[in-house]
Amino acid sequence: MTNHYVDISLPKTARVAGFLYLMIIISGIFAEFFVRSSLIVAGDATATANNIMASEGLFRLGIAGDLFMILCDVALALLFYVLLKPVNKSLSLLAAFFRLTQAAVLGVNLLNLLFVLQLLSGADYLAVFGADQLHALVLLFLDAHGIGYSIGLVFFGIQCGVLGYLIYKSDYIPRILGILLIMASAGYLTDSFAKFLLSEYRNYETLFALVVFLPAFIAELSLCLWLIIKGAKIPEIKKGP
Repeated sequence: MTNHYVDISLPKTARVAGFLYLMIIISGIFAEFFVRSSLIVAGDATATANNIMASEGLFRLGIAGDLFMILCDVALALLFYVLLKPVNKSLSLLAAFFRLTQAAVLGVNLLNLLFVLQLLSGADYLAVFGADQLHALVLLFLDAHGIGYSIGLVFFGIQCGVLGYLIYKSDYIPRILGILLIMASAGYLTDSFAKFLLSEYRNYETLFALVVFLPAFIAELSLCLWLIIKGAKIPEIKKGP
């Protein structure tokens, strides 16, 4: 590995990256599994709309959680670039680009959730729609948000693969974490493309959740905790003779 100066202390970068990653995991789980999963009733537009109207504050908090997650992701893209630049500058930059693209896709995708709030706002111009029509549109935009999320995960999955390779090739982060991230990458890409290619994906959704997201969660949480706990022991890289 070629040694050269780094602009930011690698141990400090690792610790900050670990805390940011933890914030991303917590806010993402909160928004997706504690907010939307508790409010959305699959296939029932009226029940879903009623749940959101009854818990509008919670729904808005979920959107804020997603936005916070995206902001952290933008910062984390830079920190991972700094952390892994000594391994391969070009691949580290590529990983950052894919993570930033994912953040951009997810940011635009939040518009679908804001459209849901607008449809349920009771604005006068919405009077041309009947209640059932409004509720159907609500479910349509929620489904669109799910599709947008899957598109974002394609970019994130590629980023995980590149990041995992860089970690595997580094001599200051355990290789097992790189292997786990590469496995997570394969899982994310498999799940996302299955949603696009399988017309009966919903029949296998639970299976994909167990096979794909559980290993991915373990991989990302393991990296996050290692960066927080052990990251301070990463040696500084000096300029060679």
